[in-house]
Amino acid sequence: MIGKLTGRLDYRATDHVLIDVGGVGYMVYCSERTMAVLPNAGEAVSLFTELLVREDVLQLFGFTTLIEKEWHRLLMTVQGVGAKASMAILSTLGPDGVSRAVTLGDWNAIKAAKGIGPKTAQKVVLELKDKAPKVMAMGGSLAAAQGEVVAAPEEDTAVLEPVVAASNASTQAEALSALTNLGYAHGDAASAVAQAAGEGAQSTPSLIRAALKLLAPKE
Repeated sequence: MIGKLTGRLDYRATDHVLIDVGGVGYMVYCSERTMAVLPNAGEAVSLFTELLVREDVLQLFGFTTLIEKEWHRLLMTVQGVGAKASMAILSTLGPDGVSRAVTLGDWNAIKAAKGIGPKTAQKVVLELKDKAPKVMAMGGSLAAAQGEVVAAPEEDTAVLEPVVAASNASTQAEALSALTNLGYAHGDAASAVAQAAGEGAQSTPSLIRAALKLLAPKE
């Protein structure tokens, strides 16, 4: 299994890149969001990858963060969601957006992705809602493990977006952990954190405060 590639970006197409790793070229398909932050041809690049194996094809898919890769893997477990549909959802929402949509049961957000109908969107939310809190909780450890993966530090500042995504995942994971330690149910805490993040809270303290307000008993 090929889990990560680090090398030189040979060329970019609309939906994939060719990465030269020690003289071997790997064709890697990426979401629109990932394509937007990749460096120029000839520059250093590093992507987490997932290998799709079928009878008639082998395809590599690339991701800037492990959270994005994990959502791709989970989306592919939903019947009717193939690699193309998964890439469309991640292109439209990004990993944080998928986390919020699935956690909050917002299938309309999923439906906004190209080629995703209402039935498929509802199925994604229904089948993955219980798994979303676990992905959010993984954010801290995954962000710490991955670091900056798109390009070397001297590359263009466009690569900062994946680092911000990793930071967001980490703060949401920290907020979720704090709330569960206070005794809130994992699913309820995840929904509150997702809603708070969607309303603009970014730091761990602000996420916790906003989530606590959402979790407070309604009069």
